[in-house]
Amino acid sequence: MINRSVAHISPATALQMGKTTVKQPLPTQRVEQISPFLLLHHFGPTLVAPGEDPLDVGPHPHRGFEPVTFLFQGGIRHKDSQGNEGILQGGDVQWMTAGRGIIHSERASREFLETGGTMEGIQLWVNLPKAHKRAPARYQDIKAGQIPQLTLDEGRVSVAVVAGSFGEVKGPAQTYTPVTALTITLQAGGEVAIPLPEDHNALLYIVKGNVIVNGNFDYTAEQMLQFRNDGEGITLKAVDNSLVLVLAGEPIDEPLAQWGPYVMNTQTEIMEAMRDYQMGKMGFYID
Repeated sequence: MINRSVAHISPATALQMGKTTVKQPLPTQRVEQISPFLLLHHFGPTLVAPGEDPLDVGPHPHRGFEPVTFLFQGGIRHKDSQGNEGILQGGDVQWMTAGRGIIHSERASREFLETGGTMEGIQLWVNLPKAHKRAPARYQDIKAGQIPQLTLDEGRVSVAVVAGSFGEVKGPAQTYTPVTALTITLQAGGEVAIPLPEDHNALLYIVKGNVIVNGNFDYTAEQMLQFRNDGEGITLKAVDNSLVLVLAGEPIDEPLAQWGPYVMNTQTEIMEAMRDYQMGKMGFYID
């Protein structure tokens, strides 16, 4: 397999968002997007006392893209204006399509509030093409037990296939454009080769640990690597026990207009989204 070369290395920058400090490697001043991926926020690991909510993200709207949450530790309660309600625990994934509009909240689950513990996860924004920006809102509550896990390299590597495929194994997430999303757990010394569609944009984010990429340099936690489209995949070898998110997707070659929670193609459409939210056209959130 011919490995892809590294185009950019982006350390995550700490940002304060309400009660939560998130680490943001995408977007940056150098890299606005890696289409179809628009934003990546890593929250935690945060040790929380009982009764404290490290998230407490109240009702807010979205339109025109897909917010995705990968929860590694903790417990989150999702609720939205479509009547969906879900509880995420460690290993679960929430794949939400905002489409023409949705209002939702994300707070610590009741169980987590009672016991406290460590909260950690990633929120990813995946763009939608113009043809699907006004698709009906959709909520996919994907439990850890539904996500195929491949054990490789004599048990030193585990690949969870959330979306797309790895070899013959397909992930459960339904996507509007081709997307690969893999969470890879490596024990020290574990190695894995990851084939990726050659015409898809690709990146990886190191959640924790230290990995050697493509047999060359090693990279530590809280760094994102963007790859050129010049090879068939990438290879990883863990220096320490590591957790890595690998993403690839078919690029969307369309104009991009973004303001806060709305991702559209023109500024006029952004104004329409703001108006539709104010008029209640994205539904009504009842807590």
